[in-house]
Amino acid sequence: MQNVLNSVKGTALGVAEYLTPVLKESKFRETGVLTPEEFIAAGDHLTHHCPTWSWAVGDESKIKPYLPKDKQFLITRNVPCRRRCKQIEFVGEENLVEENDADGGWVETHHYNPDDAGSAGLEEKVCEMKLDSSRIEDEPAADMDDPRNLDDGDGGDGGDDDDDEDGAAIDMDEFEESGLLETVDPSNALLPAPNEKPKPAAPTEAEGDSVVRTRTYDLHITYDKYYQTPRLWVIGYDENRKLLSVEQMYDDVSQDHAKKTVTMETHPHLPGPNMASVHPCKHADIMKKIIQTVEEGGGELGVHMYLIIFLKFVQTVIPTIEYDFTQNFNITNHK
Repeated sequence: MQNVLNSVKGTALGVAEYLTPVLKESKFRETGVLTPEEFIAAGDHLTHHCPTWSWAVGDESKIKPYLPKDKQFLITRNVPCRRRCKQIEFVGEENLVEENDADGGWVETHHYNPDDAGSAGLEEKVCEMKLDSSRIEDEPAADMDDPRNLDDGDGGDGGDDDDDEDGAAIDMDEFEESGLLETVDPSNALLPAPNEKPKPAAPTEAEGDSVVRTRTYDLHITYDKYYQTPRLWVIGYDENRKLLSVEQMYDDVSQDHAKKTVTMETHPHLPGPNMASVHPCKHADIMKKIIQTVEEGGGELGVHMYLIIFLKFVQTVIPTIEYDFTQNFNITNHK
């Protein structure tokens, strides 16, 4: 049912985008949206600082006239994804980035809560891992410079008792003649008997389920004319470069966003199978809040930084896809 609703919404938004005029005047600071020119400027900044990203053209029949022909969308290929989202153990509670939202808002799944009882319990367990020094303190170390502490085989009462109990050493010639040496020959100990069939080799770890198969993803960033913001698209491949199924790609999406914030859509510039896309309906609101936070801290956020920040906040949706956004952005003091 959810897929049907998403399909209907996608068709309706396609019509709305076609009828929406191209944004000409900058409203970046007021509303967090971009003009096509500002999208190009932010894309140039991204490709300059993150060389793994580059501009792409796509299908000639789907060229958007409001964008330069050679800069239709951004792409990065073969991005590793070594873990599934369900394998991540989150620390702390989830924080809603976007509140009062019927769809549940944006969830920051990697938020760390220092007051969380679980983390305190972990610290207590680590503190309990101490060496029991009471026995060491009660038993003073032997002084090896003292001749009485050296076992020379002749001194000490314990040494005499051991010699008496062990008896005389076995003569090696007699041991060899008895045939016992052949039964314990270490060179033959691990070889199968002449009439014994060799056992099949046990499966190695590389053949088992414990090995994480590295998936790779191609990521695209397009300009959405209706929402006037960037839009992220991802398509995944297995270790043999075979296309992942829809459900397999959803395994690499935060379950708080799968089939809600992230849906399978038709790429605006490419033919072929649908791709997973992060819906852009909240992008402008989130960016507006970030701009306000920077300005309240005395800084100023340039429009060229848009895609760098954009890639940081969509990381909460696809936390295990290790794409490159390179720059370290400090939201409190950026100028």
